[in-house]
Amino acid sequence: MITTDFVTGSPCWLDLGAPDVTAAASFYGTVFGWDFERYTGDDAPEGMEYGTLKKDGHAVGAIGKLTEEGARPAWMLYFDTPDADATAQAVEKSGGSVRVPPMDAGDAGRMAQFTDPQGGQFAVWQPGKDRGLEVVDQPNSLCWAELWTTDSSAAKGFYSSLFNLQTQDMDLPEGSGTYSVIGPEGMGEDRMHGGVMEVPAEALALSGGRPEWHPVFAVADCDATAAKVTGNGGTLQMGPEDMPGVGRLAVCVDPSGADFVLLKPDPGTGGSSG
Repeated sequence: MITTDFVTGSPCWLDLGAPDVTAAASFYGTVFGWDFERYTGDDAPEGMEYGTLKKDGHAVGAIGKLTEEGARPAWMLYFDTPDADATAQAVEKSGGSVRVPPMDAGDAGRMAQFTDPQGGQFAVWQPGKDRGLEVVDQPNSLCWAELWTTDSSAAKGFYSSLFNLQTQDMDLPEGSGTYSVIGPEGMGEDRMHGGVMEVPAEALALSGGRPEWHPVFAVADCDATAAKVTGNGGTLQMGPEDMPGVGRLAVCVDPSGADFVLLKPDPGTGGSSG
């Protein structure tokens, strides 16, 4: 499960790159009941339209204007690090690349964005005054981080080394493959916060075949929330359907093309989607 007691490698923030920030904020506000607080003046990142998504006054993510040429709308997951610069060096040493070099976000913290050796994009957050997400693993908040990739072995090796993570393989139902859960080394199964799933390239059509991290949001009612997605211009790639031992889930795409997952966890499973 994801917690706000962040350690190295924990998912600690996420933001959406959207072509229309106002429209995206309206869609997610309707689906999840989130409020949007736009940064203005000195609070706004230089030259960027950005704002925080909040649930009952507590940060659950953010939306920023999509400005990178050729980029598609997508959620970006940030992982906790004590040293963004050292992580950048480790990424390059391991065959990945730096997309956005380490930079300060005022006194809130320091961030950087990367591409892993298989092409998957992710980011890190070195906390300053701002630790990151304030609500997780509750309905309408992040509960799991899932990487879809065509090479799970390589992905597990890269992220395990970069963030000192442990992995545990699980057989999927009906012999449909293997799912690997990941979490901080030595912290036990209850701190597993994400998963790696190997999929064929055609399953990654939205990202052009590139591996992709997906945010999984816990919901109280998967069908009702999925209906809000489709009723407000979004679409469903899969579900809602039951996954034994996991819960009821749906893979969704928002009106601009960014994908995410809904999950109503089975009792006793926490936020895990794997």
